[in-house]
Amino acid sequence: MLTMAAGKGQGYIGQGLGFADLLAGLYFHAMRYDPKNPSWEDRDRFILSTGHYSIALWAALAEIRVLSLKELSLYGADGSRLEMSTLDSTPGVEITGGSLGHGLGQGVGMALGLRLKEKQSRVFVELSDGELQEGSTWEAAMAASHFNLGHLVAIIDCNGIQADGPIVLNIEPVAEKWRAFGWNTQEIDGNDMEQIVTALDQARRGGRQPYAIVARTLPGKGVPSIEQCEKAHFLNVTHIDWNEAIRELEAHHD
Repeated sequence: MLTMAAGKGQGYIGQGLGFADLLAGLYFHAMRYDPKNPSWEDRDRFILSTGHYSIALWAALAEIRVLSLKELSLYGADGSRLEMSTLDSTPGVEITGGSLGHGLGQGVGMALGLRLKEKQSRVFVELSDGELQEGSTWEAAMAASHFNLGHLVAIIDCNGIQADGPIVLNIEPVAEKWRAFGWNTQEIDGNDMEQIVTALDQARRGGRQPYAIVARTLPGKGVPSIEQCEKAHFLNVTHIDWNEAIRELEAHHD
């Protein structure tokens, strides 16, 4: 992700780094998915409601070889299919994301459609805490519980930020609200892989109720200079030294 952002000179890197652990848990542990056939009808679906997190999805799809590592250099370039917000014409992408507040509703529709087809596929929907300020999100949450969509899993990325700084409305208590809407709900550290895997395993056990994972994540996780940014929603060359950020991340992994 940092290499992509450095090549473009900008990107939604804060959210990408914060959500990377959850994507790793999904694609390398939880999801039934064939990288050689990303349109396989019996696959599990992953919906990225916050389409501007695309930089993280491109990295994940490259790791499982749906995309090539070489193509990542085209992130955000004119004519590239690796847009800064997702389009469903790109392999591995289920919806055109970025119009916030609509991902969960589309996930409910997919889950209903899969049940009508008698498919065993599950639908995982990423959505942000900022989207909890949208009424359409709660309409979808209510519908999912009403229709007993036990094969639907919502992953709420609670990173506490939106475009101009902290979340505007008081959306807490998040987990209790999802439970009140009839969802089995667990709250985790979204940057702790053990907690991520455990939550995804619990979601797999199924039942009639949809499952919500409230994931508390840190924007810029693994890169201290980005973690400390007051406004990490969108970063460009005036905010950060990309080469230094890459060195910080490598040191963190060491």
